[in-house]
Amino acid sequence: MSSSAAPVTDASFPNEVLESSVPVLVDFWAPWCGPCRMVAPVVDEIAEQYEGQIKVVKLNTDENPQEARQYGIRSIPTLMIYKDGQRVDMVVGAVPKTTLANTLEKYL
Repeated sequence: MSSSAAPVTDASFPNEVLESSVPVLVDFWAPWCGPCRMVAPVVDEIAEQYEGQIKVVKLNTDENPQEARQYGIRSIPTLMIYKDGQRVDMVVGAVPKTTLANTLEKYL
């Protein structure tokens, strides 16, 4: 597995996220979103730092509106943490790496 966030779609979301054996960080983003572009390198750093412990994926909400709608995403970037098929936490907005790492640590 590469050490940066992998793209997921509405179709692959259940398999990649809900059925994952490890916690998953999902970055809900869109290409036109400035804060999404700001947080992208942080998400990739988290993917590298926690490789093997968590899975990190990105979902483009423009191309895949179904999951975003299902989880009530109203603003992006929204970073959601899933464990055992359930959403357990979320962080909204471009946050520092430490904030994201501290949130993730609770689920490892």
